[in-house]
Parts: sequence; C-alpha cells; structure tokens
Amino acid sequence: MRPMSFGQGGPQSQWDPWKPHSQQPWNSGGDTPDWAALAEASEARAKRRRLLLIGGGALATVAIGAAVAVAVVSANGGDKPSDESASQLPSADIPSKSAGAPSFDPTTAPPPLDPKDFVSSEKKDKAPLSPDILFPGTQLTMAETVYKKGPTADSRNCSSAAQGTLPKVLTANDCTRLMRVTYTRDGVAVTVGVAVFDTEAQALKAKKQADTKSIVRSLSGGGVQPFCTGAVCRSTTNSYGRYAYFTIAGYTSGKDVTEKNTEVFASGDDLAEFAFRQIRRRGEAQASAAANE
Repeated sequence: MRPMSFGQGGPQSQWDPWKPHSQQPWNSGGDTPDWAALAEASEARAKRRRLLLIGGGALATVAIGAAVAVAVVSANGGDKPSDESASQLPSADIPSKSAGAPSFDPTTAPPPLDPKDFVSSEKKDKAPLSPDILFPGTQLTMAETVYKKGPTADSRNCSSAAQGTLPKVLTANDCTRLMRVTYTRDGVAVTVGVAVFDTEAQALKAKKQADTKSIVRSLSGGGVQPFCTGAVCRSTTNSYGRYAYFTIAGYTSGKDVTEKNTEVFASGDDLAEFAFRQIRRRGEAQASAAANE
C-alpha cells in the first residue's frame, strides 16, 4: 500500500463519489483524477437509481392493482351497505297510485228492460194496435216462401171469430179482442187469429184450456175463396205475453188435409212463427222507447 501523503493543513481529502462534481476536493496541485474510481462511483450511482426506479414501479403497480380491485368489487356489487349507511341516503315519499286520481261515488246501472214485460199487461202495453199494424204490408216472405196477404178483421166479440170449443175458452178468460188476417200461397190458405187479454196469466190459461177442437174461424174474401168450412184442416195454438195466437191452414179447393200434406203444415208453422215475432217486436219497440225517455 502506498503511504498517505499530507499536504497543507492535514491529510489530503479523498474524492467522494456521492458529492457533486463541483464539491470534489481536487487541489490545484494538478493531481490527476483517479479515473477508475470515478467509473466505479458512476456505476454505483446508476445501480442505485435503477433500484429506486424498480422499487417505485413496484409500489405504483401495487397501488394500481388495489384501485382496480376496488373498482371490480364496486362493479360487482361489493359489500352490501350497512343499515347505517342506507339510512343516511336521501329519501322521498312515493305517491300512491290513487294520489290525485278523481274519485267517484259507486253507482249501480239499472237492469235492462225486458221487452216481454211490455206485452204482458195492458197497463204497459200502450202502443197502437190493429191487424194492419201487427201484420203490415201486402205480402210476407218466410225463408224462400212468399205469402200474399188477404183480408183482415178485428172483432171485440172474441167468440164470434172462433168455432168449436174456442169461443168458450176465450170468453172464460175475458178475451177483449180477436184480430185475424189470411195469407195464401199456391192454393194453400192460412188464417192467423190473435186474441188479446189483459194479463199474461189469462192468455196462458186460455192456451192450456184449448184443445184440438179449439179453432179460430177462417177468414175469406178479397179474392180468397172460403176454406176450412167443412174440410179437415190443420190448426195450432200458442201464446206470448198477454196474447194467444191461433192458426188454421187448409186448401182453398176444399180438399182435406192429411199428414202427408207437408206444404200445409209448413205454411201454418210459418204464419204462427211470424205472429210470435210480431208480438215480440212490439215489446222490443216499447222497451227501447222507454229506455230512451
């Protein structure tokens, strides 16, 4: 080892690799710097800097990872908030569905009017009534069959327009009116008789008391030859409301009707059906008028 030399004031200061260049103790004696020492010191500084950078990067990576973990937990719902934190959230009253909605007093719709009620009692059955009102027009079409309208009649003496056992039945039940009309088609004639009573009960009783010999008197004239005056004819009986309606059907030629004469049976059924429809329509028209008052 080379002995340490001394200069002015004490031992010569060594070069400090940790001091900046301006503070190095180089004397003015012109000593040559130790280049190997300088290189070694520079390498030490670079190594230290790399260690610091690596350490700082690791800390930054840990911090970023923690932030990402927090974000992931938050996105997935994380921990449920405590009751205390939930209670600190602002609250607002949610209006109910009925809030601000208008209220109405409960109402009950009146029951629909029954058309039959208006034709079941003379107290409610006030619409005009006549054979031409009940059986309007000059002809009638049922399905594909056309009937030509013939004479009409209107009697306040019900028994005078009936025969067999029917006059007694009508009188016993206080019939007030008997209207008749005749329709013809292809040599077949049908007289429809509509008996009027004050109540439905009277009409029903008359219907029940009628038998096979309770027959409405056929109506001829106005081009219709007399029929069913001595020949066998087919008759029907029914009622609706305060009306009882009857038919008698036969040939204008005077020929007897048998069960094989389907055209006579069909004609009698057509006119009975039409009488029922007209009485029912009478009730519907009055019910509609009353509902609109």
